Amino acid sequence: MQVLSLILSVFLWIAIPGPVANPDANIEPVVSAIESGSSSDLARFFDSSISMNVNGQQGEYSKNQAEIVLRDFFKKNPSRGFVLVFQNENPGSLSTYIGEYSSNQGKFQVFIKVSQNSNAFRIYSLDFVKS
Repeated sequence: MQVLSLILSVFLWIAIPGPVANPDANIEPVVSAIESGSSSDLARFFDSSISMNVNGQQGEYSKNQAEIVLRDFFKKNPSRGFVLVFQNENPGSLSTYIGEYSSNQGKFQVFIKVSQNSNAFRIYSLDFVKS
């Protein structure tokens, strides 16, 4: 009887899924938004306020202000590609990503800091620094 109980316990432990991560809580849509130069798609992931440094234009911005700054940046520096070169993911905590954004005007190092939990993925810091 104890063996049956043990087998049933193990089966239930394996069969019951753990917490499921929110499908929106990953970096891929952010990468796509930067790669396509879409400030509106990127702004969907901004926190209510965001610390930004976009090619020397530095400050704390509201979500809407940050979108306008990025729209201007993408207009002046159309995308020729974006690739992540470093990821330090800590689901349920703070994560950092570093990428390289290419345009006709040159390359930019992109530093993305996000807060993550099971129901939110929010960018709280974003830097585009000319390489």
